[in-house]
Amino acid sequence: MKHAVVLLSGGLDSTTTLAIAIAQCYQAYTLSFDYGQRHRFELKAAQRVSNALGAKQHRVVKIDNQIFAGSALTDDVDVPKKRSKKEIGAGIPVTYVPARNTIFLSHALAWAEVIGAGHIFLGANAIDYSGYPDCRPEFIAMFETLANIATKAGLEGRRFQIHAPLIKFSKADIIRKALELDVDLSLTHSCYDPSPKGLACGQCDSCQLRLKGFREAGVVDPIHYAPIAS
Repeated sequence: MKHAVVLLSGGLDSTTTLAIAIAQCYQAYTLSFDYGQRHRFELKAAQRVSNALGAKQHRVVKIDNQIFAGSALTDDVDVPKKRSKKEIGAGIPVTYVPARNTIFLSHALAWAEVIGAGHIFLGANAIDYSGYPDCRPEFIAMFETLANIATKAGLEGRRFQIHAPLIKFSKADIIRKALELDVDLSLTHSCYDPSPKGLACGQCDSCQLRLKGFREAGVVDPIHYAPIAS
C-alpha cells in the first residue's frame, strides 16, 4: 500500500482530500498544526475526521505563533464579516497567514521522508476561496520541484508527488465529492470565528463560502450555526 501524508485542518476541503486519498488506496498519515490560531475547534475536528476516516496515524505539530503575527486568525485583529462575494474575491484578506501552506508542507515533507511516503496531499482550492497565494496551482507545482531537489530521498530518486485533488473544484463540487465518498460532513469545522461553544458564525468568509457551496450542491449543511443578531 502506498503511504501518504495528508494535511488536515478539519475543514471541508482537507477532509474531502483525506477521503480521496483513502479511496485511492493510500495509507494516510494525517498532520495538523497548533500555530496559535484563534480557537481549538478545528484541531478537535481534525482528530474526529482522522479517526472516522481511518487514518493510520494523526499528529499535531505545535508552531510558535510569533512568526504568524498580523493575521486575523492568529492575532488581535477582527475577522471580517458579512463581506460580499465581490469583496471576498478581491485581493488577499486579513485572514491570510504568512507563508502558512509553505510551512505546513515543509513539515509534511519532513515526515513523509521519515516514514518513506512519496505522496503528500493538501486541500488547496483555487476556485471558491479567499485569494490566498499559497492555494494556487503554480505554488503546488513549485513546491513539488523543491521537494525533489531539497531532500535526500529526492536526490536518490525516490520522488515526491504533491497532490491537490480539489484545486479546480468549486465548493459545491467538493461537497458533492465528499457525499459521494460517504463522508460525514457534520464532523468538519470551517468557521474562522466560532462561538465559545464552537458554533459557526455564518458570517466570516469561510462560513459564507461553505454555505454557498451547500446551497449550490442542493443539500443542507449538517453543522450548527450560532443565531445571527438582528
